[in-house]
Amino acid sequence: MLNPKVREVQVRAPAKINLILKVLGRLPNGYHELWSIMQTVDLFDHVSLRTTSSSQGIQLICPSSRVPQGPDNIVYRAAALVLKKADIHDGVEISLEKQIPMGAGLGGGSSDAAATIFGLVQLFQLRWSWPEMTELGAELGSDVPFFFYGPQALIRGWGQDVTPMTITGSRWILLVNPGFSIETGWAYQQIAQSRTQIPRLSAEFQALQQREALDFQDLLPHIENDFEPALFPARHRLNEIKDELCSLGADVALLSGSGSTVFGVFSEEHAAVKASEQMRRDPHMQVFCVPTSSSTLALIQN
Repeated sequence: MLNPKVREVQVRAPAKINLILKVLGRLPNGYHELWSIMQTVDLFDHVSLRTTSSSQGIQLICPSSRVPQGPDNIVYRAAALVLKKADIHDGVEISLEKQIPMGAGLGGGSSDAAATIFGLVQLFQLRWSWPEMTELGAELGSDVPFFFYGPQALIRGWGQDVTPMTITGSRWILLVNPGFSIETGWAYQQIAQSRTQIPRLSAEFQALQQREALDFQDLLPHIENDFEPALFPARHRLNEIKDELCSLGADVALLSGSGSTVFGVFSEEHAAVKASEQMRRDPHMQVFCVPTSSSTLALIQN
């Protein structure tokens, strides 16, 4: 039974970057096989959830007009799955405050879905385990399971196989969104059209997955994203942003996920801030200068 004192919870949902993203063959379920090392960063959406006595069902409110506020929204679908599984018939109102750009390769929608599952578990005191929440999240999308196990993890399969890991040595990340989104399905089509054979996981990555801890300095020489050679010919601006970040002092720059955000990794805050000032001169771009996170989903204490 719901504790009458617990009527609302707020959850902070972080963005993620892919430090390595390999797209391998097709799995029997139709999904692509992925191999990725992911890291959360301090750019957050906020999900507020509260029970309502005046109505049943799910009410989703989001100030952004671009975000669907019904069943087409992954947050709505996440809430529906929780309520169905737990056989809950109370009305729930969800307020979603977006800061993470959409269609940007930063996992904003997936993080919001994970935050919704986590928040409803707290709100209704369901006592579900992390694996139970992860299993539910996997029904919604390949990036959702990661957010239950961050801030860093190795992702395999189609995203459901998550192994937490430690990456030591925090960094400053400059996220540069070009002002346009990339549809994930289209991105996978570009990969399929650009390949003549299915790649295998290299020996260096097989060695990396055997390690429980890595240092950023050791990891940086290995970072790569299989979407880059497939997408850059069609989206030249992405390659230009990557080159600009490197010229402004980034240790390395990379496309995150299937795009469209490109991020630069900086050892020092002042260098990242200085580079962000340069990148913000383009009014079409969204630029965020943030540190790597040491946490993932978190309740916001009032």
